[in-house]
Amino acid sequence: MTSMQNGQSKKKLDIAIVGGGLVGSLEALYLAKRGHHVSIYEYREDIRQTPLVRGRSINLALSVRGRRALKDVGLEQKMIFEHGIPMTGRMIHRLDGSTYSIPYDSRTNQCIYSVGRNYLNGLLLQESESYDNVERYFNHKLSEANLEKGSLTFIKTDTKETVKVTADLVVGADGAFSAVRRAMMKQPLFDFSQKYIEHGYLELCIPAGEDDGFQMPPNYLHIWPRGNFMMIALPNQDCSWTVTLFMPFVNFKKLDTEGKLLDFFETYFPDSIPLIGKKKLIEDFFGGSPSSLVAIKCRPYHVKDKALLIGDAAHAVVPFYGQGMNAGFEDCTLLDQLFQKHHDNLVDILEEFSETRWEDTFAISDLAMYNYIEMRDLVTRPSYRLRKMFDDFLFWLMPNFWVPLYNSVTFTTMPYSQCVKNRKWQNKMLLFCVTSAAVLAITLYFRGLQ
Repeated sequence: MTSMQNGQSKKKLDIAIVGGGLVGSLEALYLAKRGHHVSIYEYREDIRQTPLVRGRSINLALSVRGRRALKDVGLEQKMIFEHGIPMTGRMIHRLDGSTYSIPYDSRTNQCIYSVGRNYLNGLLLQESESYDNVERYFNHKLSEANLEKGSLTFIKTDTKETVKVTADLVVGADGAFSAVRRAMMKQPLFDFSQKYIEHGYLELCIPAGEDDGFQMPPNYLHIWPRGNFMMIALPNQDCSWTVTLFMPFVNFKKLDTEGKLLDFFETYFPDSIPLIGKKKLIEDFFGGSPSSLVAIKCRPYHVKDKALLIGDAAHAVVPFYGQGMNAGFEDCTLLDQLFQKHHDNLVDILEEFSETRWEDTFAISDLAMYNYIEMRDLVTRPSYRLRKMFDDFLFWLMPNFWVPLYNSVTFTTMPYSQCVKNRKWQNKMLLFCVTSAAVLAITLYFRGLQ
């Protein structure tokens, strides 16, 4: 197949997607619906045929941006009603074991959904099999790429065979350590930065109760905020909980014996021990090792009309705003809109995507970094709860005028950069009101003394 020339013809494109994860498999569905021929090349085995991989099973928080994308490809209802578990707010666990809830949206009671990474990835891949114009190739590791020519060389990891591919468009959806991005970094004027945070994460598990039910209220994201570190838990379909401990690596290194581990949990997460079980806690903790968290920013996202980065390959973020997958899915939605707008003309599509998307992805990256501080520390402070009550009240009073930051990020498709601008404006308004009130109070006080 040949690509369109200057938008004059509308021939179907031959598109190679490197990466068959969540974003790559979703993008394949979007492109297949438009009639293009799509080949997915995935480094790993078919996730539907392999057991769960430890360390990659962090639950995902599906919100409006991700739901919009799944709706476009006909999978939203199946995902929400057959697998997703609604979470209406945060359940905060104090040191003494008591809890209190903070709703995400007290005005309209919107929620996010806890979904399994492997289940969703398998669902997307399964859906791709309903299209004759989608082919899937697993165990294909990208070894060389000439992006300006659209040529790729893969090594089949099972047979060591070399496979050469040429495509009208190469889409790099191969994650935070993208091989496509590595090839793109050879291009002049390509900006790239990465930042590892000092905190790592390690997965634990709260099993289902003796009655095969949930051991905690299921419709919440449970958080144990402890200042410099925290633990969270998201519900699973089998009534277990995926528990993730986020903590500086230096703290992980100190917990090198079973006694130190149990003492640490008795001190900071005492109510979680009977839920996890001491034996299982020890097995899970020492059965793995803490993984790192990286944020990546780069631009531009394309090479001429031949290659494009999307998802984590373009903008990996730390997971604390629950927007990594949602932002990647939104890439696919925006890209589809550009295909429609520019009538499949790759020159215009790729250029506009690069020019318009980077500001929003940079914004959500910064927000995710900030939200870790909020989740592990600020949620316990009276000032945080007071501000949230104030935001919720104004949102209830003027829903089209005052939208809290979290609501705009999670429950709308407002550009991330605009969400940040709104928050800055709201902060200025609050500062003005507080300052004015203080001046008025002081003025009235001194008048009363006269």
